[in-house]
Amino acid sequence: MSGSIAQAFAHNFLGQSPRWYKATIVGFLILNAVVLFTIGPVAAGWLLVIEFIFTLAMALKCYPLMPGGLLLIEALLLKMTTPQALYDELLHNFPVILLLMFMVAGIYFMKDLLLFLFSRLLLGVRSKAILALMFCFLSAFLSAFLDALTVTAVIISAAVGFYSVYHRVASGNDPRKDSEFGDDEHLPSRHHEDLNQFRAFLRSLLMHGAVGTALGGVCTLVGEPQNLLIGHEMGWHFGEFFQKVAPVSLPVLAAGLVTCVLLEKLRWFGYGTLLPDNVRAVLADYAAEDNAKRTPRQTAALLVQGAAALILIGCLAFHLAEVGLIGLMVIVLITAFTGITDEHRLGSAFKDAMPFTALLVVFFAVVAVIHDQHLFVPLIDWVLALPMDQQPGMLFIANGLLSAISDNVFVATIYITEVKQAFLAGHMTREHFETLAIAINTGTNLPSVATPNGQAAFLFLLTSAIAPLVRLSYGRMVWMAVPYTVVMGLLGWYAVSYWL
Repeated sequence: MSGSIAQAFAHNFLGQSPRWYKATIVGFLILNAVVLFTIGPVAAGWLLVIEFIFTLAMALKCYPLMPGGLLLIEALLLKMTTPQALYDELLHNFPVILLLMFMVAGIYFMKDLLLFLFSRLLLGVRSKAILALMFCFLSAFLSAFLDALTVTAVIISAAVGFYSVYHRVASGNDPRKDSEFGDDEHLPSRHHEDLNQFRAFLRSLLMHGAVGTALGGVCTLVGEPQNLLIGHEMGWHFGEFFQKVAPVSLPVLAAGLVTCVLLEKLRWFGYGTLLPDNVRAVLADYAAEDNAKRTPRQTAALLVQGAAALILIGCLAFHLAEVGLIGLMVIVLITAFTGITDEHRLGSAFKDAMPFTALLVVFFAVVAVIHDQHLFVPLIDWVLALPMDQQPGMLFIANGLLSAISDNVFVATIYITEVKQAFLAGHMTREHFETLAIAINTGTNLPSVATPNGQAAFLFLLTSAIAPLVRLSYGRMVWMAVPYTVVMGLLGWYAVSYWL
């Protein structure tokens, strides 16, 4: 009896994850305590960061919330951070949590409109390079004024819609009725090749769109949370911020768009896959049938969603309220005027966002450990001790490296605080202070596309419903981001070092 119970516990632990993965997590939990009590908290802190990145990299084996959560519970028990420190970190990032709770759900209620608009874009543009460029540019443009997570949620929602339509039709199901589309078991073998090609096609568009959010987000005061933070510390308004970072942001934006086209033309790093003809035919038939059968009620619902989208863009562009509160308003408007009144349909909208929201809380706990154990302090002190002419370039590199493994808002907060203290103490001129502020801003935004945990939009994409459907793993995201990381990182560094 005891043996069967033990086997049941072993089987239940992390569910269907491979045995080697379960053993690795257990090994991590044991190793952390050993390292803490033998080597010290700094080594244990860095080990925890590496382990958490491992759980993100293995997201397709097990959702990172569970193994990452176990690691952070242990960190709290070992007093590597405190519940209060975690709570303070959550309060600091509450706008992001609020956004995920309500804005992503608001986008869910716009899925019919998004499918309607994106299907015309997808079917109307035959050139993959032009289509990819449009995805990247539109994501960049929207992210300069809206929130990158909101833009990413729009792209994900459209991709899930396309995938579900084709998968249901290929499986012999009605694409307009809810049915399983994450399992290929009932898919005829003749559709497998087309489906794999379609997955590669969607992967490339999703990555172009995600990179676009970074290209646009760096340009304006409202593009990223750390931009607002830095702009506030420097006293820059919207136009002044844009002008100050333009020598770096605009050349990088142009280079990023050129990179997008070249990747599609050269078909490097997993890009360049075309939309299969059979898939195009299915989506075209679906769109035509949808148009022919659309009822007055459905047309009215699309008009309501369109009006809500315009209100959303207006409110976000003028920052009339926190992004999450605007998302809640969108939910209320669309549901009230489209006949959605039951709790079950309302609850479905929150399914995709809440797991990632919980994961983000665990991520902020990692940030609390980094802060409490002062893991980044040696690198910060080293950069600020360099000769002044070397500081902008090295600050860009240091911010990029740290942002690729941590929260870029957290990294920007630490660096801008330290640099401002040095300025107030009279150790640098105002001109040099501004140069370092630009280096911090661009450094936290551009090279951080190297990894999914470097950008919240990338992490959201990795852990979203679309990632397992199109086989977008952590490693594949890193690989597909390599050309963008090289171009954006090197050009950004050169601009910071020599053009400011």
